[in-house]
Amino acid sequence: MGTPDFAAASLKHLLDWGGCDVVGVYCQPDRPCGRGQICTPPPVKLLAMESRLPVFQPLNFKEQADVDQLAALEPDLLLVAAYGLILPRTVLEIPKLGAINVHASLLPEYRGAAPIQRAIMDGKPVTGITIMQMEAGLDTGDILLQRSRAIGIMDTAQSLHDELAEMGGKLLVDALEKMDQGRLVRIPQDHARATYAAKLSKEEGRIDWNRPVLDVHNRIRGLFPWPGSWFDWDGMPGKTLRLTVHPGTIGDPLPEGVHPGEIHGVADDSVLIACADRLYAVPVIKPANSKPLRGREFYCGYLSRCSGDHLLKPEPACPGE
Repeated sequence: MGTPDFAAASLKHLLDWGGCDVVGVYCQPDRPCGRGQICTPPPVKLLAMESRLPVFQPLNFKEQADVDQLAALEPDLLLVAAYGLILPRTVLEIPKLGAINVHASLLPEYRGAAPIQRAIMDGKPVTGITIMQMEAGLDTGDILLQRSRAIGIMDTAQSLHDELAEMGGKLLVDALEKMDQGRLVRIPQDHARATYAAKLSKEEGRIDWNRPVLDVHNRIRGLFPWPGSWFDWDGMPGKTLRLTVHPGTIGDPLPEGVHPGEIHGVADDSVLIACADRLYAVPVIKPANSKPLRGREFYCGYLSRCSGDHLLKPEPACPGE
């Protein structure tokens, strides 16, 4: 049971392993996608169809017919990864061995919908994968296996997602092998340490340049590529332009007389934008209703000048390290 790319990685590892029979694949219904709003099959469905597996796409499990359809498959176990639905008790009680979930955090930290993004935004040094026994609560079940992974200063939500997806698929297979051997140990979560990773909103992408540069950097890379990070720029006469930025690098301390939010020239091919304490070098900027531009392209085109080069060599490291 899963829907996006993250879940497709787990399904692929299961199929490559071959130690179980996948009797059915569940994912959310096809939904409109892209500018043309064309209904597009989710990644898990595409992989299941390529593998000639039966696919089921109930809107939810409120209809008894959907519950009965699952029961008719007589599953021993439900394997869940980023399904996007909270499974009711009537579903969790169907399989003989219950249900296990692949979750992209070190539970009990970051229960909920956006654990990868929230960990980066909070500046956490480590995250990982938890294989969890599911119960009726939101990510509250016993821990079966965990594996950690350091979060690098240049990791984005996309790069970390891709690595954790692969890690999750491998760890899921490890859990199934241990389960088959009777060596899987259930460890209750410490609920007092639980934190919650709420869904992301587009408004969270608004950049506050008055924050320290490391906070800005963490937020931008945690929200890349979706929903993206942006700010409203008043640098054009009589016009405010919304600019979306890609993750960049942390630069030099803030020069005297430069204020947060100001564009302070270019270094190499990146635009330098002032934060509360240091400059931030942005390699790509996308003006509203325009294509993405390299930093120097934006600086030359929208500020009508190509001077202002700095000798700054931004380093991809935390200040002071």
